[in-house]
Amino acid sequence: MGATKAGMGFFERYLTLWVGLCILGGILLGKVAPDFARTMDGMTLNVDGAPIISIPIAICLFFMMYPIMVKIDFAEVVQAGRCGRPVLLTLVINWGIKPFTMYGIALLFLGVLFLGIIGPEATDLVKLPFGLDLPVGARHGAGTVVMQEGVRMLEIPLWRSYLAGCILLGIAPCTAMVLVWGALARGNEGLTLVMVAINSLTMLVLYGLLGGYLLGVGRLPMPWQALLLSIGVYVALPLAAGIGSRRWILRVRGEVWFRERFLHLLTPITIAALLLTLVLLFSFKGAMIVAQPLTILWIAIPLLLQTLLIFALGYGLARLLGLSYRDAAPSAMIGASNHFEVAIATATMLFGLSSGAALATVVGVLIEVPVMLLLVRFCLNTRTWFGGDGS
Repeated sequence: MGATKAGMGFFERYLTLWVGLCILGGILLGKVAPDFARTMDGMTLNVDGAPIISIPIAICLFFMMYPIMVKIDFAEVVQAGRCGRPVLLTLVINWGIKPFTMYGIALLFLGVLFLGIIGPEATDLVKLPFGLDLPVGARHGAGTVVMQEGVRMLEIPLWRSYLAGCILLGIAPCTAMVLVWGALARGNEGLTLVMVAINSLTMLVLYGLLGGYLLGVGRLPMPWQALLLSIGVYVALPLAAGIGSRRWILRVRGEVWFRERFLHLLTPITIAALLLTLVLLFSFKGAMIVAQPLTILWIAIPLLLQTLLIFALGYGLARLLGLSYRDAAPSAMIGASNHFEVAIATATMLFGLSSGAALATVVGVLIEVPVMLLLVRFCLNTRTWFGGDGS
């Protein structure tokens, strides 16, 4: 695809339009062929009865990630790992700032500004916290134990359920899709991969601790299997395939063939896989979104503000720290985007598939791709802020 003045190919330049069309197409597919959508949505790998990995989405994500992984020169990764400032910036924003700003923004909008619209008396039924055995009528945190169709559930204010979903998004920094955003923004792919690896390991320690602290509805159990399985499928598998195939191709066909022929063939695959992923996601969840359009809006506003705030903070601090553009773009992107697959899986596991918390994490998917694409374009248009040619 030909380069444009903005540094993006023609197809990439109008990617937001294609994304919008794919979202509409996915919703339409879910309405026209609901049995097909349900069948595809049911193809999952489960942990403790909760769907953790969607097999069709995992396949799409593999083809989205592999072309990026195979391009990375791992000597560049080693070199990037020695760059302390961008890695430290990412860790501070993702784990020292982002979870708390998400909590504060969501609480302000859902618990104060939009409370009259959502309904202060509106309630939601969620699963009892794991290991909790309370009688009907008992109070637990902000909820009351009730019997629903023979099953004890916790009845909590609806806005608190939405808040829980937002929190689960806020403590799940992106560990897969950010490689796509970084590549589109012409960022340092080696550094992005290093930060993805560090975030993946950090999530295993801090995800449960921060979740339990911020949710305030009982200790959040560490979803070890869900996190390990998700990171393995979404990151480790395409990484291993990229490393192995890159070495084999370079040995058998040489550097020139690899760069001039093989990588050229891979160019459209990441974008095509991204668009197919959106069609599938919105065929699965489109009915939920169409049924509650205003609710989607109320949840989307704090999520959007959080994304823009964290991006601005990361990008601005990167400039103040004197980082190059290629380091600044992925450093800001990884904080702004979320690992919505893990957030959806955890919300389903902890609160239930039909809970407001699960709905809030689905809204995270709705705004993630269009907003991140706009931020990619913003990065490309402001490369010169970082001196020289923006490299």
